[in-house]
Amino acid sequence: MTLTTPALLFPAISLLLLAYTNRFLVLAQLIRELNAREGEQVRPFVIKQIDNLRKRIRLIRTMQGWGVASFLLCTLAMFALFINVTLVGTILFGASLIALIISLLTSLYEIHISCDAIAIELESIGQKNK
Repeated sequence: MTLTTPALLFPAISLLLLAYTNRFLVLAQLIRELNAREGEQVRPFVIKQIDNLRKRIRLIRTMQGWGVASFLLCTLAMFALFINVTLVGTILFGASLIALIISLLTSLYEIHISCDAIAIELESIGQKNK
């Protein structure tokens, strides 16, 4: 394995972390809007949304943590390869890939939960139309 192998992941991990941060910022804005809109009286469907948002925030934090771990392990792998400790570099790169896989699987689960949030919104719209 050469030094360039782990370097190939740098742009991908960076973009992934940026996407995760954007998801977090959107959720934070949504929570602020819900708080301002609902005030003292919280409707039942909003309580469902709040539970959903809590789960999603935790998942995004987990996604970001594993993404950062992947980035750090990838950097350490490059350093190990740079100082010609190939076995350690290979192991660190493998660990980086595992951390990235965990981050992506967590992201997939968060996307699934965000679809549940849309279903709650549709349910609320359906109740208004009755």
